[in-house]
Amino acid sequence: MQIAIVLYPGMTALDAIGPYEILRFLPDAEIRFVGAETGPVLTDSAVLALGVTHTFAQTPRPDVVLVPGSGPNTATAMADRRLTDWLRQVHETTAWTTSVCSGALVLAAAGLLDGRPATTHWIAQGALAAFGAQPRRDERIVRSERIITAAGVSAGLDLALWLSGEIAGRDHAEMIQLYIEYDPQPPFDAGHPSKAREEIFDRAKRLGRQIAMSPGEFRAAATVAWRRAVSPRPAGRGFRVRRGSV
Repeated sequence: MQIAIVLYPGMTALDAIGPYEILRFLPDAEIRFVGAETGPVLTDSAVLALGVTHTFAQTPRPDVVLVPGSGPNTATAMADRRLTDWLRQVHETTAWTTSVCSGALVLAAAGLLDGRPATTHWIAQGALAAFGAQPRRDERIVRSERIITAAGVSAGLDLALWLSGEIAGRDHAEMIQLYIEYDPQPPFDAGHPSKAREEIFDRAKRLGRQIAMSPGEFRAAATVAWRRAVSPRPAGRGFRVRRGSV
């Protein structure tokens, strides 16, 4: 089974590496870190680099695709025609097409989430809706046929365990969960907007604004991605991003 984990400049490392540490234990798994060119890719910390092992062209028929998210570079990834063209192409034959965090916006820019239920990081749910998806704000993992989207960052671990159960069975998934000792017992209970105190929510939202694209950047990226990467829309259904969606 070939598993393609997408890498692109400025992506969030845990979005990719968390699922990798689970999916690599699937029977006969061949993990590929795919991108436009082989070589190191700097993540959003501007310190840690991950390595692309195979190009998009070298990976035409993966069984599983996983698109990680990013803070400041989601918009760039959304408008990357090489990436969105490849996603549309491989989705025709994948068993599962998946995303973590704002990687869902990249799937949306490729035209794969139009009219579908999906989730993403809580701060980007409005952007997901602006691309024609149906946000599921309170769900950690959302399935729509072969497309699986996960909420922010740490939800990639849950996504990978769920996939492992679907592909190799519950016993295998539980074995891997035990092996990696994934037994979350956080010292605080503020991991979702519905649980966080108001002052914590406000601080997290300000942090998100610092690392995420601005509404203006999103509108520009949305226009580029939709016009260049997605097939032409039927007459009268031109794509528009609602002001204030992000």
